[in-house]
Amino acid sequence: MPLSYSSPSFPPDSSPSSPVPPTPPEFTYDPDGEPRLVEPETRRLDGEVREAYVPPLVPPVTHGSLADLPFENAAAAPDQRVISRRTAEGDWQHLTAAQFAAEVLALAKGLIAEGLAPGDRIAVMARTRYEWTLLDFAAWAAGLVTVPVHPTSSVFQAHWILQDSGAIALVTETYEQAAALGPEHGRLPALRHVWVIDEGHLDRLSELGAHVPDQEVEVRRGVLGPDTLATLVHTSGTTGRPRGCALSHGNFLCEVDNAVELLHPVFRPRTGEEPSALLFLPLSHVFGRMVAVACVRARARLGHAPSLGTEDLLADLASFRPTFLPAIPYMLEKIYHSARAAAERGGRAASFDRAASVARRYGEAVEARRHGPGPGPTRSLKTARAFYDPLVYRRIRTSLGGRVRHVICGGSPLGRSLAAFYAGVGIDVYEGYGLTECTGAATVTPPLKPRLGTVGWPLPGTRVRIAADGEVLLSGGQVMRGYWEPQAGGVVPAAPDGWFPTGDIGRLDDEGYLTITGRKKEILITAGGHNVAPAPLENWLRAHPLISQCLVLGDGRPYVSALLTLDPQGLDHWRRMNGKHPAPPELLVDDEELRAVLQHAVDEANGLVSRPESIRRFAILPVDFTEEAGHLTPSMKLRRAAILRDFAEVVEGLYDGG
Repeated sequence: MPLSYSSPSFPPDSSPSSPVPPTPPEFTYDPDGEPRLVEPETRRLDGEVREAYVPPLVPPVTHGSLADLPFENAAAAPDQRVISRRTAEGDWQHLTAAQFAAEVLALAKGLIAEGLAPGDRIAVMARTRYEWTLLDFAAWAAGLVTVPVHPTSSVFQAHWILQDSGAIALVTETYEQAAALGPEHGRLPALRHVWVIDEGHLDRLSELGAHVPDQEVEVRRGVLGPDTLATLVHTSGTTGRPRGCALSHGNFLCEVDNAVELLHPVFRPRTGEEPSALLFLPLSHVFGRMVAVACVRARARLGHAPSLGTEDLLADLASFRPTFLPAIPYMLEKIYHSARAAAERGGRAASFDRAASVARRYGEAVEARRHGPGPGPTRSLKTARAFYDPLVYRRIRTSLGGRVRHVICGGSPLGRSLAAFYAGVGIDVYEGYGLTECTGAATVTPPLKPRLGTVGWPLPGTRVRIAADGEVLLSGGQVMRGYWEPQAGGVVPAAPDGWFPTGDIGRLDDEGYLTITGRKKEILITAGGHNVAPAPLENWLRAHPLISQCLVLGDGRPYVSALLTLDPQGLDHWRRMNGKHPAPPELLVDDEELRAVLQHAVDEANGLVSRPESIRRFAILPVDFTEEAGHLTPSMKLRRAAILRDFAEVVEGLYDGG
């Protein structure tokens, strides 16, 4: 049971105790070498758990910075493989800790040779590739601050980030990206350098810095500390302009040190197998950056996959063969749906469904055993799982490279059913929750005691509180210094009282597990006065193989409705399986059979909510929501105002006669 303690009643928005955690105890291991489970301390108010806290597993860093990591690795294990990079021939070239540190040092000296001073900002606009991670550590070693720019950003978005950050230098991946921003240079007086990765400019920088003494880098590294600014990551901005989140070296170190210790089976497996991760998430987002830093910190071999095209990614997975993957729910949903579609095309849909049911029941039985009340999988369930393993489960694992045993998942809720399925397949999914403002994860599923369908416990060293209105508040060493406000002279604190308001609505159960139920600003209030959280309905429907995106609406309206967009692969599979001739989506949106399938999906989603919260009508759009059209942020969040504006006529049609 969690360590629960009583205390006087306190207003949920007050601070009954300092959010600064006490000095952590020494971390210990059990006889099997696994980390001991540290359960949350919880606080209650009016019978409900309103606060949960897990003590840190490692002491906070008091000196040094991220810039030291490559050099510490080189000193401790110079011959250990820490990075694998794609060659022009398509093979993987393995870099040892010593080789990676040498490349970091050479590029850092090149940046110094070009006149970049400590504290200068350098922007990076590139896909997920080795050079991104190299630039991060080289910039830090030179005392610089990195500023990610998403590679698909518009010229306007990129200009805003460059202007807001006051970037001195910009590194783009392609000449085309640099050329597109060329006309903006005159309106960016701080920008003095533009370098292009594909043009070999990083190699030239490394050559240019050959005359700079190594000691210059050592001096710059030496003045950095945990409180030094490391990066400015601009939030996606579902409304208004993006804001720069000022994350320090200490924010990252607090986050990754506790994550590496907690996720011991991922980063330090007992089997002696070399841990490795293939990173395909955007490094312009904090989740991908956090995973990259964690891999370097733990000396887990890191590879980069720049292309998210299905064939390219599958080829990278097959050749790299990672042991764990950072992922988002959308990817796991697509893997499941693709596997079922393949089984259906081969006439094995019923067999796949039985195998999926066995996997889910097996995963739930393992969960129940870890929580105490359940005996674990029965003998018959173990037999059924063993039967389906070579027929179904092994094929799914093979599609991920064959060695993946762990997935770190974030970005949006995965759902209990899918989490149980993957656990039964033999892939543990550690689901987490967090924001850019808290350097990635604030909660994560504990490996020794998962609770499927939640986003886990507070990351060690983190406090989670539920305010009076249900908003999730966070406190911990990974919470950012503040927002970057150049007009106000630098960084403006975002949580002066020690608690950061996330804008998300959630609840804590009796054992301190967090469930996110919606966004505070996205709560819909119908004309009848009913509060509706759209997220549960949207997440459920988005997991359907025929649905790409879903937007639930109804604010100020007599009832709830929804806009649905179609998934191209799912639609193509449905068409072929139902004998439909090829047709563009705009000719299929009125297909009665298609609407019947989607109506069934909507009816299932409505089972999650009360009658006043249920979707009464829906419209199928002939186009998908895209970032290019302004309907999605780079992190795939819905821009609700833009969607409602662009599809206003369709929305009004949902309420004609209502």
